[in-house]
Amino acid sequence: MKNKKTLFFIVQAGLIAAVYVALTLVSAMAGLASGVIQVRISEALCVLPLFTPAAIPGLFVGCAIANLVTGCAPWDILFGSVATLLGALGAYWIGKCIKKSTGKSKKAFFLKLSLPFPNLLANILIVPWVLRFVYGDTSAIWFLTLTIGIGELIAGVGLGFILLFAVEKRAHHIFR
Repeated sequence: MKNKKTLFFIVQAGLIAAVYVALTLVSAMAGLASGVIQVRISEALCVLPLFTPAAIPGLFVGCAIANLVTGCAPWDILFGSVATLLGALGAYWIGKCIKKSTGKSKKAFFLKLSLPFPNLLANILIVPWVLRFVYGDTSAIWFLTLTIGIGELIAGVGLGFILLFAVEKRAHHIFR
């Protein structure tokens, strides 16, 4: 039984990683996967730790592979993936808090609304510095933080909420 659960966890993580890579490639085709202006559709997946802990390694590995295949520098592959990992861990922690609170309480609702924000926070704290030190972007840090933040608001928060509420009613079938 334990081997079956471990295999299921690995398969879920792998599928999430693959979807993250595919969605990042869609963003890359639009020129929005990297650089000062980033709107990675894949960032919407950062709400998935609410439904399965397999999303944590899935998002981390997916981000690392996506950064690799889109031609990012090695330090960007590392720090960009760490930002996604930190966001996923934050979302997982919020998910645990939601499960501890009573189902449809106001607290659970507001916690659910905060679910995409750890990823946004991790990205606006890390990615501007990657752009500055790894790629030599000379824009002001506040400007880079703003552009990365806007992209995260669109993809991670906006699309993340759409994904969250679309998956929520079917989560027990999808993630078991």
